[in-house]
Amino acid sequence: MVSDASKKKALAKKAKQNIKLHGSAGSSPAVSRNASAAELSKMTGSAADLSILDKPSQQNGSASDHHQRTVTGVLSSRPTSRDIKIDGFSMGLNGQELIQDCTIELTIGRRYGLIGANGSGKTNFLQCLAAREVPIPDHMDLYHLHEEAEPSDRTALEAVVDHIKEEVRRLNAAEEHILSTTGPEDERLELIYERLESLDPNQFEAEASKLLHGLGFGTKMMAKATKDMSGGWRMRVALARALFAAPTLLLLDEPTNHLDLEACVWLEEYLKTYNKCLVLISHSQDFLNGVCTNIIWLTERKLTYYSGNYDTFMKTVSENETVQQKKYEKEQDDIKHIKAFIASCGTFANLVKQAKSKQKILDKMEAAGLTPPVQRRRTFQFRFPDCDKLPPPVLPFVDVSFSYSGKEEDMLYRNLEFGIDCDSRLALVGPNGAGKSTLLKLMAGDLMPTRGQVNRHAHLSIGRYHQHSVDQLDESCAVLEFFQRSWPNNATFSRDVDEWRAFIGRYGITGKMQTTKIAELSEGQKSRVVFAMMCMKTPNMLLLDEPTNHLDIEAIDSLAEAIQHYNGGLVLVSHDFRLIDQVAKEIWVCDKKKVERWNGDIRDYKKMLKKTMGL
Repeated sequence: MVSDASKKKALAKKAKQNIKLHGSAGSSPAVSRNASAAELSKMTGSAADLSILDKPSQQNGSASDHHQRTVTGVLSSRPTSRDIKIDGFSMGLNGQELIQDCTIELTIGRRYGLIGANGSGKTNFLQCLAAREVPIPDHMDLYHLHEEAEPSDRTALEAVVDHIKEEVRRLNAAEEHILSTTGPEDERLELIYERLESLDPNQFEAEASKLLHGLGFGTKMMAKATKDMSGGWRMRVALARALFAAPTLLLLDEPTNHLDLEACVWLEEYLKTYNKCLVLISHSQDFLNGVCTNIIWLTERKLTYYSGNYDTFMKTVSENETVQQKKYEKEQDDIKHIKAFIASCGTFANLVKQAKSKQKILDKMEAAGLTPPVQRRRTFQFRFPDCDKLPPPVLPFVDVSFSYSGKEEDMLYRNLEFGIDCDSRLALVGPNGAGKSTLLKLMAGDLMPTRGQVNRHAHLSIGRYHQHSVDQLDESCAVLEFFQRSWPNNATFSRDVDEWRAFIGRYGITGKMQTTKIAELSEGQKSRVVFAMMCMKTPNMLLLDEPTNHLDIEAIDSLAEAIQHYNGGLVLVSHDFRLIDQVAKEIWVCDKKKVERWNGDIRDYKKMLKKTMGL
């Protein structure tokens, strides 16, 4: 059966052909403009008048950022093209220039990974695109995933299905608006009909269920009201909406932050077939390698484009830097010899002419622009201080069972028996809801077992990182001031300003950033402050729950190196396969009320997940 959208698409094509043959819609004997509009609107219900194809609530960043950003740029691609090219693009925030005189170039069918240091402007760049602060053509629909789904009485499944139904209503309204203003020859209509043709109302619920299942929702969780879900689960609902919408331009900022490893694997496989245009920010090298066809590197206030995934990008950058450094050294050597020759000529008449000739060569080299030396990327040395090694047992679980309600039928864990010592290097994996974060809370003493005992060593000091760690920061004061207040000088502790600056600088908080209010830092920079705080306490054991969220790739590598050199124990929960591969000696699987050791490494575990999901 031919769909409504297919009929409309055929009518629009016929109208355009008649217009081409007879000169104008009004003079067409077969299909006049008004007749075409009527025919094309037969199957469309009443809808609000829309002049653009985007729904504002899907695209805008925070209002405060929008008002504080300054943006310039000129569209140089065709207004009807699905590709975007904007020249002369600059972006500033609060008077600070983040991006200067660059080109934005996004091509349909490409999947771009946007990378750069914390605070370089990646999130603001996505917000700028989403808010259309640059001249993105109106016909290009876009979706910016930047906030969780609203809490309501609707179930997760209803929230996704209702959202795509609203998308259909929006497209129908846009169609009516275009037909009533510019007529059936408008090229945007074909895009609308193609989109409507891809949306089958009979499949909405099945498709939404498939997406939610891939993101970790079971049948019961899909039927749960969003108001009863945590922020992390509502963010997954929002992600399912974004994937179902499948816009021409999809903007994702750290989409894996609220996912477990299984959902990360599923999302990676799903996005690698996305055939429109995707721009994503991610700190996961594994994810960037699996999804991206191109990399955009935001560094030194410039956007630089590279073909290939993250590994290809790193190889290309390394090769380019090697060539650049060799060229720089050769130029400097040539300049040195030319200057030495000129100096040796002195005032000898027979050499003056040669000296002038050499000077002209030097002047031409400088006028053409000399090759700059390679600017080595700054690396930050996270360091966890050496701690006292405690004799085992340090953290034994003795017949531990736990449920939040205290009821037997609600047990999350049953009869756990294991021990963790200062030599342990464990990564906890397993599906969402299995209790990985709960297990860390039992280890830390935030929760008490329903049955059994967790016997902590009397001298055990725990360093913790979790998603709410930044909440303990006083955002009203500057970073340097915060540390000075938190650890004031006394009879047993003394540290002057320069010593504090050096200490904080090891975690990538340098220069003016140290005297910047914490509230003005990026999320990644705040995370670095938390790690610096942890290291002031000299813990014997680290309990890290998703420590890579908001950190840039260089910071994650520094964190991995710090853990490798740390002489205490580690229990890690992370969706970052590479970090786990770098620091974990054992993989423990939390599932079905048990904790069991995995026989293999994290790469083997990833292969198992793919096989289980049929990917």
